Amino acid sequence: MPASASLSPAVSPAELEARLRLHLLPELGPRRFRKLLDAFDSASAALSAPASAWRSLGLPAVCAEPRRSAEIRERAAAALRWLEQPDQHLVMWDDPGYPALLAELADAPPLLFVAGDPRVLESPQLAVVGSRNASRPGLDNARAFSRSLAAGGFVITSGLALGIDGAAHQGALEVDGRTVAVLGTGLQCLYPRRHARLAAQIVEQGSALVSELPLDCPPHAGNFPRRNRIISGLSVGVLVVEASPSSGSLITARLAAEQGREVYAIPGSIHHPGARGCHQLIRDGATLVECVEHILEALRGWQAPLVSTVPSAPPGDAHPLLALLHAAPHSTEDLAQASGQALAEVLAALTELELEGRVCNEAGRWLARKP
Repeated sequence: MPASASLSPAVSPAELEARLRLHLLPELGPRRFRKLLDAFDSASAALSAPASAWRSLGLPAVCAEPRRSAEIRERAAAALRWLEQPDQHLVMWDDPGYPALLAELADAPPLLFVAGDPRVLESPQLAVVGSRNASRPGLDNARAFSRSLAAGGFVITSGLALGIDGAAHQGALEVDGRTVAVLGTGLQCLYPRRHARLAAQIVEQGSALVSELPLDCPPHAGNFPRRNRIISGLSVGVLVVEASPSSGSLITARLAAEQGREVYAIPGSIHHPGARGCHQLIRDGATLVECVEHILEALRGWQAPLVSTVPSAPPGDAHPLLALLHAAPHSTEDLAQASGQALAEVLAALTELELEGRVCNEAGRWLARKP
C-alpha cells in the first residue's frame, strides 16, 4: 500500500511531487511551508510563482532560488521512489491520519516520513526519555516502565538515541507493544548506527520510525533538539527517567509543559549527577514517579481498562509470582499461565517487583533475586 495513496487526501501526483520539492528547500521550515500553501493554495502554484511573490511574503531569496533546480527535482524523485516500497509512507498535515495532538502545534511538521505502520501514530502515546549515558538502574527503569505501559496499550515514543531511549523502545518490543522512534535525521541516514538492528525490529514488529526531515538528511546537532517537539507533541505525557541538568531530555520536558502535556520524573540519589535533571523538573512542578501506577492514575482516561485494575504487589515474599520464581526461572508467558493472571497484570506486577529489586530479567526469563 503506497503511502502517498494510503493516508493522503485527494492530492494529485504533481502536487505530491511539488510538496516534496517545497519541503527540500533550504530555510523553509513548517511555518514558511504553511505560509506558502495558504498564499498560493497549493505547492504546485507556489513553485510556479515568481521570486518577487515569495519576497512579498517575507521569504528570503535562499528559499526561492533553488526551487526549480535539477538537484531539488532529483531528490524529490528519489523520495517518490522510496514511497513506492512496502512499509514506507508519507503523512501530510492535511491527511485524516495526521496525529491530532501533533497537529495542535503552531510549528507542526507539514510532512512526516514514516517507516513501518503509520496507524500507530493515532494511538495514545507516552514519551519515555532520558540520558544517553544512563546508569544501569536508569536503563532498567526505562525498560521496566516501558514494558508495563506498553502492555497497557500506550505506544512508547522516544528518540532512538543510545541510553534511555533505546531501553524504552526495547522494553515496549519485549511485550509485543508498540513504539515510535522519532529521528533527528532522515530515515535513510539512521543515527546512531548502533541502533540499526533496533530500528529494523521496530518496523518488523508493527511499530514506526518517524522523521520530519528529508530522507537523505545526515546528522546535524541542531536537528536533535528540534525533533524533541515532535516527541512531546505526539504524546499525552513525557516521563524523564534519568537526566543531567544539561540533558536534551529536559528540552523535551520543557516543550511538553509548554504544549500542555503531563511531565513525570523519576527521582534518584542526590549524589548521582544523572538524577539532578529529574530533581530540577520535580522542583519545577513535574509529577514525582515511583511506580507505574503514578502515571496510570493521572492518565486514566487514556489507558486500557485492563491495566487500571492491576493490584499492587503484596509485601514481603507473599507475592504469588515471587513464590513461582523462587521455585524456578520463568518466562512472562509461563508466569501468566502458572498464576492464572492476565499477561498485562503479570507484566505490571513484574515491573513493580523489578523496581523494588526483587526480580530480574535475564535472556527473556525472570529470576527471583536473593534478599
